[in-house]
Amino acid sequence: MSSGSGADSAPAPTTHETLAEPPATDARKSSMFSSLKVRNYRLFFMGQVVSNIGTWMQRIAQDWLVLSLTGSATAVGVTTALQFLPMLLFGLYGGVLVDRLPKRRTLLFTQSAMALTGIALAVLTLSGHVQVWHVYVAAFAVGLATVLDNPARQTFVSEMVGPDQLQNAVSLNSANFQSARLVGPAVAGVMITGVGTGWAFLFNGLSFVAPLAGLLLMRSRDLHAVERAPRGKGQLREGLHYVAGRPELIWTIVLVGFVSTFGFNFPVYLSAFADDVFHAGAGSYSLFNTLMAVGSLAGALLAARRGTARMRVLVAGAVAFGAMEIVASMAPSLWLFALLMAPIGMFGMTVNVTANSSVQMSTDPAMRGRVMALYMMVFMGGAPIGAPIAGWITDAYGVRAGLAAGGAVSAAAAVTIGLVLARMGNLRLAVGWNHGHPRVRFVPREARELAAVA
Repeated sequence: MSSGSGADSAPAPTTHETLAEPPATDARKSSMFSSLKVRNYRLFFMGQVVSNIGTWMQRIAQDWLVLSLTGSATAVGVTTALQFLPMLLFGLYGGVLVDRLPKRRTLLFTQSAMALTGIALAVLTLSGHVQVWHVYVAAFAVGLATVLDNPARQTFVSEMVGPDQLQNAVSLNSANFQSARLVGPAVAGVMITGVGTGWAFLFNGLSFVAPLAGLLLMRSRDLHAVERAPRGKGQLREGLHYVAGRPELIWTIVLVGFVSTFGFNFPVYLSAFADDVFHAGAGSYSLFNTLMAVGSLAGALLAARRGTARMRVLVAGAVAFGAMEIVASMAPSLWLFALLMAPIGMFGMTVNVTANSSVQMSTDPAMRGRVMALYMMVFMGGAPIGAPIAGWITDAYGVRAGLAAGGAVSAAAAVTIGLVLARMGNLRLAVGWNHGHPRVRFVPREARELAAVA
């Protein structure tokens, strides 16, 4: 199996290239919606719009149902952990399977499985028989399906749009998800207050009809063929060695691991802020998620306009994300806290999209399933570790302490990794002025005279 540069992969950037200021000729911006011109991707995108709304509705309903049944932020954290635990345990094996299996058929199976899980939880809730362990089992079942669904969905994008449109499509996928986040929590809040959580679960189960139809309507001849990996021994080890030998991959994944494990525990933080700090109901919890989605959507659309995904953007986004969480932890009023959700969402999405597109574009297509499985295992698998810790800190010391700690760890990890990469790439931090505005960037150490006039 090839482990070099594949036909559909971009050349892996060096550490110097990922942090340093690019030449002016490289600062290209693509059309924001260019990948939607591809019919197969357009069908995929439209199906995901509907399904993502249902997914966000279920997330809100699930967290609120667990909090209502138990009154414990720790229980909410356990639910989140169970949903992401399978990715932590089996994510790498899922990547090996995805490299071997046809992506479209795999997605038809995983999306059907998640639809059945949502419908089953709806029946239990609407019949009045739901117990907290039912929610735990449903969360774990969705997590098992996600082990295959996430790497298959991530890598299938390149088969639909090809290498030229990959970063734009990845960014639009994130914008799609965040657009649904604007609608889903708002509808979920109204539905939970008006008719109960069971109807939100039912909508989610039925919403999978849209992506399943989109997958069935695609034209196989229009897909960009990628050679599937044959069965063989040592493929998991081969994928790990591939990542370990590329600093631009390993350090991106490490940074995402810290941010996702300690900074992205919003089901714990936001439900506790709504219930314990501001003594508000499901409507305020929905408002927090909606405003965060506004910022996330802005971050995703800005990423769709960028021509390149660079480590310096990732590091700066992670530092800003952590700093904004610390500021939000000290917000004295509900409305100030709510408004801070927008920049937190924007910087969080900058981290997410930049890391995702950078990893995909730097990876050989023959390895992409395994690499993306590792990336998603770290990104999503951090929740089983971080969510219970966040829940425990919230119950023991208060949610303000929990949110501040998560932001501090995220910012510290970003600064540390940024300095490590700068040292590896023989770069240094340059601070100057550009058209009357402060400018902070990494430059080669030998370019001191360049920094002096920056």
